[in-house]
Order: sequence, then structure tokens, then C-alpha cells
Amino acid sequence: MSEPKSIRVDVELAGQKMAFMTSFENEDKLKTAARAVNDQISQITSGPNKSIERAALMTAVSFAAQIQDLKEKVQVTSEPGVSSAALQELSTKLDAIEKEVDIALDCLSLPGSPRSIVP
Repeated sequence: MSEPKSIRVDVELAGQKMAFMTSFENEDKLKTAARAVNDQISQITSGPNKSIERAALMTAVSFAAQIQDLKEKVQVTSEPGVSSAALQELSTKLDAIEKEVDIALDCLSLPGSPRSIVP
């Protein structure tokens, strides 16, 4: 019998339990990304801003800025003389941050959204 193509992974984001489907190989990455998103949201909401939706948006923008920074570094380092190991490291970091942003955006509750992230 073959392994299932996707598995259910339960995480907690902004005080709400959520389930995601992912491949077995990506389970740890998903959990790591969810922890990063949750930590960022918790940090933002521990200050004067208590809006989870606003914190999720701020988290998404922060991760998007990190992605843009890494993309610029990849472009700069793709010049002759740069090792492929350095490019691979930047590419791996970029992929991880993109996944974190995707998770943050999936958790947003915007007008017309079928589910709210407010507990």
C-alpha cells in the first residue's frame, strides 16, 4: 500500500486551531512556517495593536519584504564568480519565506471571507 499523497497538519495561529493539508515531506516546513507566523502575530498583538487581522497583514507584508530582499540578493549574486552553494542557500531561504507568507495570507479574514480568524 502506498503512502498518502497529503496529510493533515494541525497548527495554532493567533489562538485558533487550524488544519492544513500538505505532503509528508513538507510537514516540518509547514509547522516551522506556522510557528514563525504565530510568533510574529503574537509579538505584534502584545503591543498596543490588538487586532489579529491587522497583525496578520503586517506579518504578511513583513515576510513579503524579506522575500523581496532575498530576490534582490539572488539577482546580485547571480553574477560570475558567485558559488552555486550561495545561490542555493538564498533560494532555499526565499522558498521558506514564501511559504510563510502564503500561510499568513491564507489565515487572513477579509471582508467577504467565509471564516473569521478572531477567536
